[in-house]
Amino acid sequence: MQALRILIADDHPVFRKGLRQVIDEEPGLQVVAEAEDGAAALAMVRERRPDVAVLDVDMPRMDGFEVIRAIRGEGLQVALVILTMHKDEEFFSQALSLDVRGYILKDSAVTDIVGSIRAAASGTYFISPSISSYLVNRDRRIAEFEKLNPGLRELTPTERRVLKLLAEYRTNKEIAATLSMSPRTVENHRANICQKLDLHGTHALLRFAQEHKNEIL
Repeated sequence: MQALRILIADDHPVFRKGLRQVIDEEPGLQVVAEAEDGAAALAMVRERRPDVAVLDVDMPRMDGFEVIRAIRGEGLQVALVILTMHKDEEFFSQALSLDVRGYILKDSAVTDIVGSIRAAASGTYFISPSISSYLVNRDRRIAEFEKLNPGLRELTPTERRVLKLLAEYRTNKEIAATLSMSPRTVENHRANICQKLDLHGTHALLRFAQEHKNEIL
């Protein structure tokens, strides 16, 4: 069976070396690339096409979330694991909204890294136990949000994707490029979303998307 190919991106070489040692000692896992900043990480994903990319949130040139948005925008097929020092629900929700499958804290990375990589590669989730309560809180808040906004259930998958991209401050042109459609089609989707969510006014949809970016799935 071919080993899972792993990219590690972190700007601290000692930390990166420690992770690499843990990963390379695990049967079936192989680190094929390392990067010390976000721009280098994105270049390595494009060039080496790893199965899993382990990305620090706080990196020079491009942070982890900027790298992930670029990966998603280019349609690169790689499972993603986030490394962070932040015990912050907003960071956590942002990661899940970008379909990050592993979210681990740096202080438990040595213990959690192998499990997170295997989970991400298999399409399941791995969250450091110390922040798993965030997932419960997030699910409860999303359920309450959708109950208050029943029109969300009427949105098509494409309309939901447009809404999520608006929450990320994407322009119509950027959304059109990401979803391989024309800007006019994006405008039509925006009009449909406004109708279903009963939103009125020039900036109502953009304001709604950005105020509720952590609840929009």
